[in-house]
Amino acid sequence: MANPTGRSFLQVAATEEAAAPPLRVVQIEGLVILKIIKHCQEFSPALVTGQLLGLDVGSILEVTNCFPFPVREEDEEIEAEGANYQLEMMRCLREVNVDNNTVGWYQSTLFGSFQTVELIETFMNYQENIKRCVCIIYDPSRSNQGVLALKALKLSDSFMELYKSNNFTGEKLREKNLSWVDIFEEIPIKVSNSALISAFMTELEPDTPVTQCDYERLQLSTNPYLERNVEFLIECMDDLSMEQQKFQFYYRNLSRQQAQQQAWLQKRRSDNMARKAAGEEPLPEEDPSNPIFKPLPEPSRLDSFLITNQIANYCNQINGVAGQSFSRLYLMKALHEN
Repeated sequence: MANPTGRSFLQVAATEEAAAPPLRVVQIEGLVILKIIKHCQEFSPALVTGQLLGLDVGSILEVTNCFPFPVREEDEEIEAEGANYQLEMMRCLREVNVDNNTVGWYQSTLFGSFQTVELIETFMNYQENIKRCVCIIYDPSRSNQGVLALKALKLSDSFMELYKSNNFTGEKLREKNLSWVDIFEEIPIKVSNSALISAFMTELEPDTPVTQCDYERLQLSTNPYLERNVEFLIECMDDLSMEQQKFQFYYRNLSRQQAQQQAWLQKRRSDNMARKAAGEEPLPEEDPSNPIFKPLPEPSRLDSFLITNQIANYCNQINGVAGQSFSRLYLMKALHEN
């Protein structure tokens, strides 16, 4: 006899999913990182993307494999062919007993310019089928400065809830207490290698482990990188100024509309006083059919939030590279004096 208090498998699965811990770490295999770097470096400065495969285990998202998306021409049907390519690749991986669970995607960026509406839309499309997914961002231009520019991002839960309602007015943002820094969440990345790979790398390690990356850390020429960052920063400031002009235009029209409404109400009240004196019924003081009472749509603040995020990213990059450059220059000055 079945237990009346027992729960079905679907109920247990739903309970476990609801009680899942928040994502804390993205654990990536070293081979996956090498694949991502190789793909992005080969097509740089063109932007490329690829699929991330792995497992979602508690608070850790394990990325165990990946494959690149092919670069297509503009006249091809990108969406249909891209979907077929993903399904075929995952079918082939499943046949050879390789992890084929999608956990997100990776993409390259140029000087950290990745915070766009397209990235948010891609996140929302993934969220329809995958509850927890990440995007690995790799910047080849930043890596040329001797730093592994690799980061894992996800959208914050509060922002996704607001994005689904498509209401980015100032009142709604204040109600949700959401600012421009609350759009993306950066998840720490942990590199993991198997024992065999670690042993093999130890065997290959020379007596004096000096790599090309170590030499790149001593490069004194950072002008091209700083110049491009400043150029992008100036463009973002222009875009932010245009967004501010939209809001100024909106508030100017809103103030003009309120003045017209007050003038109309005063005229209607004076007319009603005259009608009362004549013994007639007063007219209503609200007229929804009047165009001046039609509410003006407030511009979305999403674009300004993304631009502000991008400006902060460029400023952090300039600050970091400038600080490293000063350290190198002081080092070279001390060497020359000695």
